[in-house]
Amino acid sequence: MLAELAAANAAFSVIKQAVSNGKEIAAAGNAIAEFVGAKEKLQAKAQKKGGGSDLEEFMALEKIRQQEEELKQIMIYAGRPGLWADWQRFQAKARVARREAEIAATARRKRIVEGSIIALFIGCCLAVLGALVMLILHHQGRL
Repeated sequence: MLAELAAANAAFSVIKQAVSNGKEIAAAGNAIAEFVGAKEKLQAKAQKKGGGSDLEEFMALEKIRQQEEELKQIMIYAGRPGLWADWQRFQAKARVARREAEIAATARRKRIVEGSIIALFIGCCLAVLGALVMLILHHQGRL
């Protein structure tokens, strides 16, 4: 939990520094991507309840919420008109795409495991059948 919060804090400080130096929001694109990634990891850990105490999770998520509000203000005042709304739409589409990719990856892993189990079963059946044929041929004296 602390690692994700530290990553979000570091990315947000890069964003603020870039804007305060007079650069465009786009110059901090990588930092914004890191911030969003750390935020999603933090939210996922909080939902799994494996990240720490409830208070720690709440405070970390509250800190992220405050930073996101600051990012909104930066995009509204330092960015082009409509940038924040466009950013929200882009985030929603990206989130849906990531979920679909996760579902596809899970389905692919499931197919691979099922295929491996079937191949192993068929291999075992062929080995047993071969052993039976060898046993029968040996018993008849043909081997």
